[in-house]
Amino acid sequence: MDEFLHNSFQAFPLPLLILVIVASILCLGKAADVLVDEAVSLSLRWGVPKMIIGATLVSLGTTLPEVSVSVLSALEGNPGIALGNAVGSIICDTGLILGIAILISPPSIDKRLVNRQGWIQVGAGFLLVLAAIPWFDLGSMFTTGGRITQLTGFVFLALLLQYIYLSIRWSRSKPGELEEGLDDTTEIDTSSLVIVIIKLVIAITVVILSSQVLIPAVEITAKILYIPDAIIGATLVAFGTSLPELVTAIQASRRGHSELAIGNIIGADILNVLFVSGAAAAVTSNGLEAPVNFFQFYFPAMILVLLVFRAGIAMSKDTIKRPIGVILLIIYLIATVAGYFFK
Repeated sequence: MDEFLHNSFQAFPLPLLILVIVASILCLGKAADVLVDEAVSLSLRWGVPKMIIGATLVSLGTTLPEVSVSVLSALEGNPGIALGNAVGSIICDTGLILGIAILISPPSIDKRLVNRQGWIQVGAGFLLVLAAIPWFDLGSMFTTGGRITQLTGFVFLALLLQYIYLSIRWSRSKPGELEEGLDDTTEIDTSSLVIVIIKLVIAITVVILSSQVLIPAVEITAKILYIPDAIIGATLVAFGTSLPELVTAIQASRRGHSELAIGNIIGADILNVLFVSGAAAAVTSNGLEAPVNFFQFYFPAMILVLLVFRAGIAMSKDTIKRPIGVILLIIYLIATVAGYFFK
């Protein structure tokens, strides 16, 4: 199927390829939304506390497109898209989506909760950079780049399990966090259990199939525009696979529960490192290559947007003010435009 799609897309004109990419991205976003809703419904039927659902399943569900695209890209020999998608999604989630959420409705925050999760968020970003650095030949970092090894990928996945375990423990230590917001922003499916499971399976299938269509379309488009795969992964694909977080953030903020969006984005950033990068590196013996332009631009841009968000939290009392959202959006826009000069 992959070879058939690749050969077919080579005959497509650029406007049609762009339409294929947009359609695939929309399918990814919609399928991920359904997946989250049905996972929440299923978990509630099984008596799982709502805070645990918000801290784990919602973030896991909204990062599924990133995982699917990155893993399939790595398996098909395109690690540039895989790593670019993970790093670009962190920049997009924290800069664009959080910026929009804060502007729509400045969120009230529980600083204890945000600080605890937020430092893990920043730590995960630094961990990704440190894992990619060629420690035995630091001089090659800006000449040939670095690599996240397959072993490191498995370590990231082990840390993912630890993070989920800690999230469950922390949610039980203070029951009720985010429960009100989750009630008001999540529609619970009242269908029979069999129907819910069928919807869940269909949503997962659509995510995987959409990813398989998206990857070759992006590859061909990148060649036509003479843009490296890593750049495309860090911008267009990263934005597209972040659509579930964007939709969740806008809906939650419009209903006055943007604190739910804050928690979802922080969790998604952590999962982009541990789950997306970890899974993509683990499935290929060569791991994920980190091109030179990542050390020159994308890694610094990712760390910058994470640190600016942390500074915004530190300067806030009970509410994150709109100027923080404006700054995050400006950083995202500058990073997106400037990225095309670091090919």
